[in-house]
Amino acid sequence: MKKIISPINSRPDRLPPGQHWTNKLHVLGISDPPDIDLSQYRLRVFGEVEETVVLTWDDIQDLEKVNLIADFHCVTRWSCPDVSWIGFQSLELKKIVNIKSSAKSVMIYSLDGYTTNIPLEYFFDEDVVFAYKLFDSPLPADHGYPLRLVVPKLYSWKSAKHVSGIEFLPEDRPGFWEQRGYHILGDPWKEQRYSV
Repeated sequence: MKKIISPINSRPDRLPPGQHWTNKLHVLGISDPPDIDLSQYRLRVFGEVEETVVLTWDDIQDLEKVNLIADFHCVTRWSCPDVSWIGFQSLELKKIVNIKSSAKSVMIYSLDGYTTNIPLEYFFDEDVVFAYKLFDSPLPADHGYPLRLVVPKLYSWKSAKHVSGIEFLPEDRPGFWEQRGYHILGDPWKEQRYSV
């Protein structure tokens, strides 16, 4: 298993402006965690691709595993250092789906109805993973079981829980919180918390 230390952990300004360190991941969400049967779970990859791909839980377990160590920054001003996630890199998707050159962004869909957008230049960073373990234990329900996207370079609302779909888009468009006034990108070092 490959270990990845996110570049944000070695920045001289490791703690973004307006943030404070905490020793735990706080739980925030839009609803109670969904009840999930892994035998029925599917991850659908669609949109600006040559052919839609649907992955089972067994398919996901067969993807190359990585261990990501990354700080986690919430828009509500707390940051948790050195969080350990195990899963697969977003880059693995390039091996199993043919993405059209027209794709510019992705929309992530969750089992609870949540969505969030991410430009491709962020989505395919080396330190972006789809995690199913947190600190070497199965991902808890309130932290996104069975699969959570982790995007260390953006505020944590982009790290969608309970992921069920990845749509490649020809343009960037707002997801759940972005439609409600959150910034379209969400860079913690630029304090892109809300739209202006």
